[in-house]
Amino acid sequence: MSVTERVGAKGSMIAPLRTPLFRRIWLASLLSNLGFMFLAVAAAWQMTLLTPQADMVALVQTALMSPMMLLSIPAGALADMYDRRKIGLVSLCLSLLSATALATSTLFGLVTPWVILGFCFLIGTGMALFAPAWQASVGEQVPRETLPQAVALNVISFNIARSFGPAIGGIVVAVAGAVTAFASTAMGYLPLLLVMFLWKREPVPSRLPPERIDRAVSAGIRYVFHSPPIRVVLIRTFTFCFAGGSVAALLPLVARNLLHGTAEIFGLLLGCFGIGAVLGAISLNRIRRSFSEEATVSLAAIVVSASIATIAMSGYAPLTCLALIVAGTGWMIALTLLNVVIQTSAPRWASGRLLATYNAASAGGIALGSWFWGYIAEEFDVKHALFGSAGLLTATLLLALRLRIAKIPETDREPVKLTDPEVNLALTGRSGPIVVELDYRVPANAAREFYGRMLAVRSVRCRNGAFDWSIARDIQDPEIWVERFHCPTWHDYLRQRDRNTPEEMQVHLDAHSFLKDGHEMSVRRLLERPFGSVRWKEDAPDN
Repeated sequence: MSVTERVGAKGSMIAPLRTPLFRRIWLASLLSNLGFMFLAVAAAWQMTLLTPQADMVALVQTALMSPMMLLSIPAGALADMYDRRKIGLVSLCLSLLSATALATSTLFGLVTPWVILGFCFLIGTGMALFAPAWQASVGEQVPRETLPQAVALNVISFNIARSFGPAIGGIVVAVAGAVTAFASTAMGYLPLLLVMFLWKREPVPSRLPPERIDRAVSAGIRYVFHSPPIRVVLIRTFTFCFAGGSVAALLPLVARNLLHGTAEIFGLLLGCFGIGAVLGAISLNRIRRSFSEEATVSLAAIVVSASIATIAMSGYAPLTCLALIVAGTGWMIALTLLNVVIQTSAPRWASGRLLATYNAASAGGIALGSWFWGYIAEEFDVKHALFGSAGLLTATLLLALRLRIAKIPETDREPVKLTDPEVNLALTGRSGPIVVELDYRVPANAAREFYGRMLAVRSVRCRNGAFDWSIARDIQDPEIWVERFHCPTWHDYLRQRDRNTPEEMQVHLDAHSFLKDGHEMSVRRLLERPFGSVRWKEDAPDN
């Protein structure tokens, strides 16, 4: 096989499926996604039977998605700290038990609107804990060059289920009732549980103990805060999902109020949206080669906005179905592309946390948008809510004026191994704070350019774990610059050193290139001693 043929094979959409582990997990996840679609259809339709309130119907979507918004970031921290396979098993068990309890409650006539919302929230909680561990482990299941295709295939898995699951779920609800649909949701988790249980994952050992959960969460948030390209992607993801969240939230009301249909019509509408989403995921590779990330997301917003307006005006089922296919295509192209940008830019140490922030942004947008558009539909009507959604989605194009999605190069994100610094003081992992000072001697005529380069160094230091970063210039000798930052503990400092990717190391090397000829950078690592931390007597107790 020639080099061109090998590249083409790696670039094909089905390339990740040639990996047995990924193929097994993908097929099992398809079944669990089908079960989740059964749940969404059965819960939403059951809610329409229990209450006529539009906002309660829309809250089903909020209950399913809000755990992703609330728990994704802690779940992402756990995925980076502990065995992702074990986290997946525990979270799947939670969703399985919750779906079983919902089916049992419905069987014995104990179900109420708030019971439905409560169990939907619990099932969504299990999936919120599972998603970052599952998504972050994709890079362990396939070669890095096929990662974008693997991400797209996972999206296709969900949307194949979205295409056929709602239609089948609507039939199940109509023929066998909500109990059978909820029981099918529980059964759908069993194959994925089995595959995850049999996965012989080999975790990469860490020479340092896991971070505390609060510091791990903080580290993920700090990485996002000090990474403007990722921050822009998350903002655009949230606004896109909030503005366009009316589709999923109000579809039961579109079926009932605008089309005067039954559960089968509702399932058909969801299936059409899912078909469009599959088409969008399949066409993503071609679109990525033809358009920039910003152009693709903006075009998708226009397409989805026009489709939502068409749904609002249509009272004819075939036209509504066609509009939903187009909306699904635009929706999935935008969200899959934004997901790929996050995955390909995430360093290994923060991949779970960054994917969790993406999940939180998308799920938070859908959850809050579902509540908001449900409220508008209750106060006015479904048509007004859909027109408002279409208008707001079009308005999000204005964000491109200030928050453009940058093309992030698919570079090596593995950390660079650095030798540990020399230590002649008795330190433990909890010793700290650690203060680091670096002296640079830079020619005076390069001062302004050097300062600009050090601002890039600041972003790298801070997103990898440094605090209170500063740069100062010597008053007596203007050629001397002092960079200073601190880490809470010795282990935190070692983690900060271990997180640099090759791209980030190049930022440091670029700064070093300004050093005056014949001079080296000097480093001082200091153990800060706050007042009261030093014992005044040798035999004083250590508190």
